[in-house]
Amino acid sequence: MASSGIEVELLVRGHSDVGEVAREVKASERGTAVAIADLEWREMEGDDCEFHYGDGTNEAQDSDFPTVERSRLQDMLSLLGLETYQVQKLSLQDALQISSDSVRNWAPQAPRDLPWTFLRKLQALNAEARNSTTVVPDTPPDARPVEKESQVEEIVYWDTADDVSADIYSFSELPTPDTPVNPLDLLCALLLSSDSFLQQEIVLKMSLCQFALPLILPDSENHGHTFLLWALRGVTRTWWAQPPRGVGGLREDSVVLPRAPTFAFVRMEVSSNSKSQLLNALLSPGHRPRACFWHRDLSVGTGPREIADGLVEISWFLPSGREDLDLFPEPVAFLNLRGDIGSHWLQFKLLTEVSSAVFILTDNVSRKEYKLLSSMKGSATKCYFILSPCRGKRNTNLRLLGRLLPVLRVDHSHVLVKVSSTDSARFVHRLRSIVAHVARSPCRRLSLEDMAHAARKLGLRVDEDSEECQRAKARMERVTGATRGALRLQGDPGGTAAQVDRELRQAPWAGGPAGVLQDFITGLGSPSPGEKQYFLRWMEWGLAWAAHLRPRQPPEPAAALRAKPGAAADASEPSRPEPLALEHFLREMGQLYEAESCLVEAGKLPAGQRRFAHFPGLALELLLTGLPLELVDGTTLSAPLRWVTGLLKELHAHLGRRSRLVVLSALGVPGTGKSTLLNTMFGLRFATGRARGPRGAFMQLVTVAESFSQDLGCDHILVIDSGGLIAGALATAGGRFELEVSLATLIMGLSNVTVVTLADTRDIPPAVLQAFLRLEKAGHMPSYQFVHQNLRDVPVPGPKPRDRWWLLEQPGDVSRATVQADRQADGLRTLAELAFCDPEKLHVWHIPSLWHGVPPMAAVSLGYSEAIFELKRCLLENIRNGLSNPNRSVQQLIELVRRL
Repeated sequence: MASSGIEVELLVRGHSDVGEVAREVKASERGTAVAIADLEWREMEGDDCEFHYGDGTNEAQDSDFPTVERSRLQDMLSLLGLETYQVQKLSLQDALQISSDSVRNWAPQAPRDLPWTFLRKLQALNAEARNSTTVVPDTPPDARPVEKESQVEEIVYWDTADDVSADIYSFSELPTPDTPVNPLDLLCALLLSSDSFLQQEIVLKMSLCQFALPLILPDSENHGHTFLLWALRGVTRTWWAQPPRGVGGLREDSVVLPRAPTFAFVRMEVSSNSKSQLLNALLSPGHRPRACFWHRDLSVGTGPREIADGLVEISWFLPSGREDLDLFPEPVAFLNLRGDIGSHWLQFKLLTEVSSAVFILTDNVSRKEYKLLSSMKGSATKCYFILSPCRGKRNTNLRLLGRLLPVLRVDHSHVLVKVSSTDSARFVHRLRSIVAHVARSPCRRLSLEDMAHAARKLGLRVDEDSEECQRAKARMERVTGATRGALRLQGDPGGTAAQVDRELRQAPWAGGPAGVLQDFITGLGSPSPGEKQYFLRWMEWGLAWAAHLRPRQPPEPAAALRAKPGAAADASEPSRPEPLALEHFLREMGQLYEAESCLVEAGKLPAGQRRFAHFPGLALELLLTGLPLELVDGTTLSAPLRWVTGLLKELHAHLGRRSRLVVLSALGVPGTGKSTLLNTMFGLRFATGRARGPRGAFMQLVTVAESFSQDLGCDHILVIDSGGLIAGALATAGGRFELEVSLATLIMGLSNVTVVTLADTRDIPPAVLQAFLRLEKAGHMPSYQFVHQNLRDVPVPGPKPRDRWWLLEQPGDVSRATVQADRQADGLRTLAELAFCDPEKLHVWHIPSLWHGVPPMAAVSLGYSEAIFELKRCLLENIRNGLSNPNRSVQQLIELVRRL
């Protein structure tokens, strides 16, 4: 016992000149003794003490909270304008509506603007979403409040006028319109006001921005905390997996499934070192700083948390396969508890049960802390201390720490000292070495699903445990347990009609489809909208897990984590079978409806005996909830006319008087970022990536707020995403090219405006150019914007006039050959010769690369987000000013589909 104390003393002695650390403790943390008393202290006897935390439930959670705690959350929600969303939660559709804010600056003018500003910036993958600052009109910048040295966390300002020298940073004071809001408070308030599907979208976008994700959401108002398993289940990441033996490859999976070593960082009482700052340094490869965890030195200022104490965040390090960037050879998870462990014992207890090691940051180890940590006696979790000791309490610290180390079965190597004179780089390097050593040795490895199981045992609520969610999961398991053979009508439409005819004659009008498809349709017909949405999400994931691809082996690991623009598959190579996905079930429904309609038209089936007439209505409900619906069959590149017409008729009936539509589409070669661009622009859910990108064409509906629809001139925007078009020397080879020309002609003919993504500014995809020529002959005048991404030598996003002439006058070799073939005896014809091309109005938008750095640890670049917002604003302004083709009614769209 004594020797341990001597060793710790020697470790700290070199820093005896460290002065007393000035600090301010929040009122709630000064009350830590109250929380500890609730946890049933047992008197210390001799050198041993025992800390009872009851039967696994959180006594502090079950006890009555002080009135000020209950009102603090309500006041925060009221301040942010979220109090109305406590019963009827904010939905994903609410958040994605297009309003006047979509075409103007994001600067919030009042506290109630903050949640919407945060959501819009997240939707646009803006890496500065957490930095939202209210701008008061006509207020000079120097009128903003001056930061105090004692501030602890980042804030959001909304009033820069009055004198704020009063004690606004006291934790006992609730927010008012002239005090700052902590971004973590904003996040917690927004999550508490959102339904499960908006929570999932928020977490997904935060992941793409490389923000730390919420894992345990505190809720003092309802005396409970929530483990966000469902919210995290939708986050999918890709990393380089290197097995002990054999060749490595890329692995893609939901973050809730893999088992990985996990390291928790917590604060005990007060620490002069910032956990979040230390974690960011730990996750950064030296010259490339990252800001995963929010901390006091990011952005505009600092301020106290009001409702976010008790929040647990999670982030991962994921290897890329490059030795110069990979800090660890395998995925490693890091947890961060906001607040003091004494006030949040339940969260701390969970972290000790799920982590490979726990790092405890503190300035003091007093009798109270000794009692608290002694309760961990016998725990298998490794404990490490990061101290910044105060000179005035040095002896007490060393004596109690010397007694504590053997209780926790650790030695002085588990005590790290970091003071102002410590070399930060060397300290971080040492910390990484400890993490790597623990990860290499036999240690606890849990997935988030395993952690959720531990959370349930401790009495935490798990968001995935709702009855609707579990019923939907059980139905999904029944459906996905069947094989691909259950869907028999994929492929040639002519053969489908004959097959349906045979089936109908064998069992005439004896109910609906049998087997797995019937289970799927039953799931769609659930009377509960929530259960229906849960079922669709479960189906997406269940089918993805069932068709999980083997690790891929690219020639260059790092390069393979990026999409390569312009790359084209060999048209002569036989295509591999598509993994079974949600669109196959909907396609099966469409084929049944299409074939049955053919039989009715041919007089082989009485109209009154139709069984599938309600299918378009079921599909429409999915479109209205945000699911992409197939417009053109990805296998045959054909549009099922009767099915699409039936869908649009149902849409017309549903929209009623608000049926004015603008159709916006995207075309281009694979790897040029069409789907990601649309998703970022409008918050949509089009599939992205080579393995999952669209093969035909899909559509989603975006609602325009009623308050803005008159100004914009439409009620909804129908967004169409297409599969990649063949590029390169094989572009005009084989019959597929003609199908792609028909696809491009249909999509551009339906669209008010088309975004064409380019792999090279000098070469339009041949199918697009051919479609331009056909539409011109038909008298159709398409409106379009060209987008070129990943241009390395263009630092400023936006339209570049000089590239108009490259595109108009200098077609590439493939485009030239295509135009010559179409022109026949007329000789070469360029895009500039087309009647609808105006060089002065043609825009070639240069969009910076999506990633800032090397994936999977790269964040979305700020330049990409800003350029996408400018493009979106330009498109909406063109629609509002009538520069694009005039809007159409749904009925007009139906006629266009039939004609094209």
